[in-house]
Amino acid sequence: MTRADYRAWVPAAGGSRIAAATARGHAEKALERPRARTLFSQWEALARAPFFGISESGRRREGLFPLAPEGAPAAAMAAAASALLERLGPDERARCCHAVDSPLWRRWQNTEMFVERHGLRLEECPPEIRERAMAVVRAGLSADGWRLSLGVMKLNRFLGDLIGAPGVLNEWSYNLNLFGAPSAESPWGWQLYGHHLALNCMVVGGQMVLAPGFWGAEVTHADRGPHAGIRLFEDHERIGLELMNGLPPELRERAVVARSMAGGDLPDGRRHFADCLHLGGAFQDNRIVPYEGLPASMMDARQRRVLTDLAGEYLAPLPDGPRQARLAAFEEHLAETHFCWIGGAGADDPFYYRIQSPVVFIEFDNHPGVFLTNPDPAKFHVHTIVRTPNGNDYGFDLLRQHHARSHRRGQPHG
Repeated sequence: MTRADYRAWVPAAGGSRIAAATARGHAEKALERPRARTLFSQWEALARAPFFGISESGRRREGLFPLAPEGAPAAAMAAAASALLERLGPDERARCCHAVDSPLWRRWQNTEMFVERHGLRLEECPPEIRERAMAVVRAGLSADGWRLSLGVMKLNRFLGDLIGAPGVLNEWSYNLNLFGAPSAESPWGWQLYGHHLALNCMVVGGQMVLAPGFWGAEVTHADRGPHAGIRLFEDHERIGLELMNGLPPELRERAVVARSMAGGDLPDGRRHFADCLHLGGAFQDNRIVPYEGLPASMMDARQRRVLTDLAGEYLAPLPDGPRQARLAAFEEHLAETHFCWIGGAGADDPFYYRIQSPVVFIEFDNHPGVFLTNPDPAKFHVHTIVRTPNGNDYGFDLLRQHHARSHRRGQPHG
């Protein structure tokens, strides 16, 4: 099933899963469904557990994320956030602004359901506020990261138009939050989340962490309308296939952990009705994910270079300095990195892969239809996830170290 096949699966008029004309009404109706109630109750329980971080064994490795200047655009982000705050009234500030270590960091999710109500809901804001909110996001991303994130939002509107639900799925169906006081030196951060997009950015002086990060689309390209020409995730797919198909048969066999994405040789419980094959999705902050597949130590130099290029696609949303630092950390731990694959590796095959190391956790997954009607995973529906394991999702390990250093110096916490 190719990317171009999606129109065969567009539901007939009135046949979509949208339950109401607005995001608020749709969420209320959707939560009447047992499966949705079950999912959100499970997420609530996970959110209440103390943060530990994704790990390979349930033990967290220390010393992986030292405080060090990396050229993060802290001043530009702080200036953009301050400009936004200047235009917010008291009620808007109360919804948008939280403590730097607030548990609300962990209450992002990537469904269309407007359940978590904290933050500025961009579709309910006047254009000037939306523009200032998006300026915060733009200041914290590379040009590639801005193009990808904005593309996800525009394709969300494309999907809404496609199925006749622009009141639920649109370019502004997202919430923005600020954590801490914007500053070029003290820790603070911002978060943008909604359908198919979740960005969590912690800033600690000259450092930043952009994780967890979630980018996805159903469908991955717009072939008509005002957003025609947008195409996302092509390099994530292409380089993944290049790596997989460039392995010799014995290493390819080692990388494959299952051949079916829908059942068959998948272990019981491996496929989740909401996350499909993802293990690091929303509310999975403490999940234990053992290494699987092919160790990079078994790859030759060319194969490791392609693996690094693939990881680089997922780190590309970071500004240059932080991106170079993350790539250097990835390469430092390359001998401990694993690559695994589920599904086929032909040009038209849907698939899943994961790159997992002590310092980065990356997933790519083709999904079945949610708003389209295809029952099987398809190339035109993609979810991608980037996490920082061993306790540094949301930059929490950097924040911990900053507080410890400030305490030793007798300074108030930033």
